[in-house]
Amino acid sequence: MLNAYDTSAPKKPTNLTVNSDLLRIAKELNINVSATLEQALADKVRAQRRQAWLAENKQAIDDYNQFIDNNETFSDALRKF
Repeated sequence: MLNAYDTSAPKKPTNLTVNSDLLRIAKELNINVSATLEQALADKVRAQRRQAWLAENKQAIDDYNQFIDNNETFSDALRKF
């Protein structure tokens, strides 16, 4: 699967505001906050880009599905199910 961002880009220090109790518990559990945030951001970026792509291509997808409904696919006659 393609990455949603350049994974080789350098790290950049950033200031964040996080619930202090949540941060304390995460540290007690030895959770790498930076890696967890990076993964969560990557997931969010991927999901939003997917939604944007689907919205941008909705008409083409709908047209293709309508074409298939009307004309079938080239392999429909070959399927055994």
